[in-house]
Amino acid sequence: MAAATTTTTAARVTAFAGGVLRYPRSIPSPASYFLKPFSASSGALRLSSRALSSPSAKGRRFYTCRAIYNPEVQIKGEGQPETLDYRVFFVDHSGKKVSPWHDVPLQLGDGVYNFIVEIPKESSAKMEVATDEPFTPIKQDTKKGKLRYYPYNINWNYGLLPQTWEDPSFANNEVDGAFGDNDPVDVVEIGERRGEIGEILKIKPLGALAMIDEGELDWKIVAISLDDPKAALVNDVDDVEKHFPGTLTAIRDWFRDYKIPDGKPANKFGLGNKAANKDYALKVIKETNESWTKLVKRSIPANDLSLV
Repeated sequence: MAAATTTTTAARVTAFAGGVLRYPRSIPSPASYFLKPFSASSGALRLSSRALSSPSAKGRRFYTCRAIYNPEVQIKGEGQPETLDYRVFFVDHSGKKVSPWHDVPLQLGDGVYNFIVEIPKESSAKMEVATDEPFTPIKQDTKKGKLRYYPYNINWNYGLLPQTWEDPSFANNEVDGAFGDNDPVDVVEIGERRGEIGEILKIKPLGALAMIDEGELDWKIVAISLDDPKAALVNDVDDVEKHFPGTLTAIRDWFRDYKIPDGKPANKFGLGNKAANKDYALKVIKETNESWTKLVKRSIPANDLSLV
């Protein structure tokens, strides 16, 4: 079957001063997004930093790859879903491919972050950003040439924080000396609405789980979309237990056990097997953003990772 190409212009996101974005209630898949301009010269790759203005993030500095001049970004599927060739690319207004990992800004100010959905809630296809391919499209993971699926549906929207990287050369002494898993930081978004592959959600981090997968540190940032009806009620990890009772335990147990049906051992968790609070999650995000900055500045060898 010939590969199919689909592009849908379905949604607009308007950027206001301070990074506040407006999303429609329902966004078809694939979807289009209009992001805040990054005020960069066309085609240039420059790094800049700015302090967040929220009190909880005071003194922290984040780094943004300013590589997209025009704010219009669309999602473009190439190939047929659930095939080895299927890819979901991000493209600008001219049709030029850009990277969801490197070119979408991490933070918008006031404690708000961008989150890119890879795996929508209540689905099982293991979709992920292809960090070793040009423009890092989203694809379905494979093992021994076969498409990978979780043994059961994931119950939350799952994806990545752009412009973060878990450095495999860095041993985290706070988490059993585990080294980073060489991927962007993962997010588990607990809101009620099902996202779409490639959708960009505004989130606020609430906590962090330190999963150790075959000896590698694989952070799970627990967060909620700002559009969720309960978003105003949850601001830290204790609020999650109050307004989403049992969710933190369910997330930990899901990621602990999902490999067991394939005959692998359960994953482990550091930090006392509990979710760390929001401040700790922000520290993880800051450190992994700094690692990503070193990566794209080529201060650390990229090896097989794509920096395009």
